[in-house]
Amino acid sequence: MFTRIDKLQIELPKPKSPDANAAAAVQELLGGKYGEMSTLNNYMFQSFNFRNKKKHKPFYDLIASITAEEFGHVELVSNTINLMLEGTTFPGDPDIAPMQNAKDKRNSHHFIASAQTALPADSMGNPWTGDNVFTSGNLVLDLLHNFFLECGARTHKMRVYEMTDNPVAREMIGYLLVRGGVHVVAYAKALEVMTGADVTKMLPIPDLDNKRFETARKFEAEGKHRKLYTFSARDYQDVNKIWKGEHPTEGGELEVIQGTPQGGPIPDLEEIPEEFAPGVSYEDFQEIGKKLQRKAGL
Repeated sequence: MFTRIDKLQIELPKPKSPDANAAAAVQELLGGKYGEMSTLNNYMFQSFNFRNKKKHKPFYDLIASITAEEFGHVELVSNTINLMLEGTTFPGDPDIAPMQNAKDKRNSHHFIASAQTALPADSMGNPWTGDNVFTSGNLVLDLLHNFFLECGARTHKMRVYEMTDNPVAREMIGYLLVRGGVHVVAYAKALEVMTGADVTKMLPIPDLDNKRFETARKFEAEGKHRKLYTFSARDYQDVNKIWKGEHPTEGGELEVIQGTPQGGPIPDLEEIPEEFAPGVSYEDFQEIGKKLQRKAGL
């Protein structure tokens, strides 16, 4: 069972101008093979399918907690794409082609299919597929897969970071580099507990410190690379049997946070008349309000 909080995991800056082509690249971090939809669904199905949850509770708690965080990462990347697309077109009479600026953008689906919002697809427009989900039923194999999945996700984030200087994209990527680093270390430590192999000696992959990325530095300065959230007020407390000791590359004590990050506001997207979105006028809204009042007996 999931609880939803009406916040993003961090506050995103509002860009000064649209950046639709960069938004197309950021789609890879959402619906690509190593995107947030893949990490979410890998861990979600592994947690659903987990055997001997009570016997192996620390490992179940770890995968379940990271699953919940990944929901928020999907939300964060989606909102980043939405903000980057905002303002690409302009309102006007249909005959003046108010969406003329959209035809030369890399991903025309952003304008035809979703009214300038994120899509469950990669940077080339290919729909996300369940073929990206790996749930073998073997705990060690799943943890090893998750370790490399997070390393692949880190690689793609670093590459997209270098493709755009858009402030909202870089803020989001900087945060996810730090949080993805937590997941890499967590799975490495889980494998060490299970097998005795010191997987943390392989870190980081790729071998480039997060401090090289301007927007990641402030999140590390806040210690977010050492915090593992349970995303539950009471449950999944046994992650502290895995997430403990010192950070293997940065030093400092690892900390389990019972609950969620403080978070930031979710952007409220303006209407786009040329997209017929949301397609409800001020007059329509007034009439809807009257209907709700009548049904409530007011």
